[in-house]
Amino acid sequence: MTMHRSLSLSLLMALTCVVALQAEDKKTTEPKGEWIQLFNGKDLTGWVPKVRYHEAGENPGNTFRVEDGLLTVSYADGYEDGFNETFGHLFYEKPFSNYRLRVEYRFIGDQCKGGPGWAFRNSGVMIHGESPQDMGKDQNFPASIEVQLLGGRETGSRPTANLCTPGTHVVMDGKLFKPHCINSSSETYRGDRWVTCEIEVHGNGTIKHIMDGDVVIEYEKSQLDPGNGSISEPDHTKMLIEKNGGDVMLSGGTISLQSESHPVQFRKVEIMLLDE
Repeated sequence: MTMHRSLSLSLLMALTCVVALQAEDKKTTEPKGEWIQLFNGKDLTGWVPKVRYHEAGENPGNTFRVEDGLLTVSYADGYEDGFNETFGHLFYEKPFSNYRLRVEYRFIGDQCKGGPGWAFRNSGVMIHGESPQDMGKDQNFPASIEVQLLGGRETGSRPTANLCTPGTHVVMDGKLFKPHCINSSSETYRGDRWVTCEIEVHGNGTIKHIMDGDVVIEYEKSQLDPGNGSISEPDHTKMLIEKNGGDVMLSGGTISLQSESHPVQFRKVEIMLLDE
């Protein structure tokens, strides 16, 4: 009897160690470096809007604006007829390759009339993206890797910092991942609370989505999808591949913030550059 109790205790201790190690694996250490503010808290200096059905640089309805020191995606003006799939993105003017990005965001108010159901409390940070100037006038999303930001509904699980891949693929767990989206392991964040999301990017290597210090999804080898994925412009990614000398691999690109029909605010967008 004593031997059985001893074995059970040993097994319990071993299982506890495994769980502890697995939890430790999800933790990430913030690299040491200087945080650079991409949003100055005053205006949109350094940022370029691109809204579907409009040219790069146009900001219809003042969709992207600064209110009370917050970078705000608003549909208060110019959307009287509804959203009409006018997906928008606000691009930072410079591309990046190796970095840690941190955004603090919150969803506010009601979704714009005519916004798709899936876009309720839905925004995103696009990384490894194309330039706004390369996008077609009618293009819905930039070819990029999307760190999808979601707010929770009143009930049910709805994680944030998910992965979506407009015009792209990634390698996950050693296999080419082709589906458009996959959920992270994050908790659900409800209401109008401020939420912090971090993204650690190592060129064409590892990319990690981080919530509350935990890695909630990880992948590598970001690449353009020759089949165009969910990009509305025909053969658009083929053009980008040709422009990239025939190489599908992505080692850097633009960073942009989404407008997908639900008002959202960012109070901080900051970056820490990392060594290659």
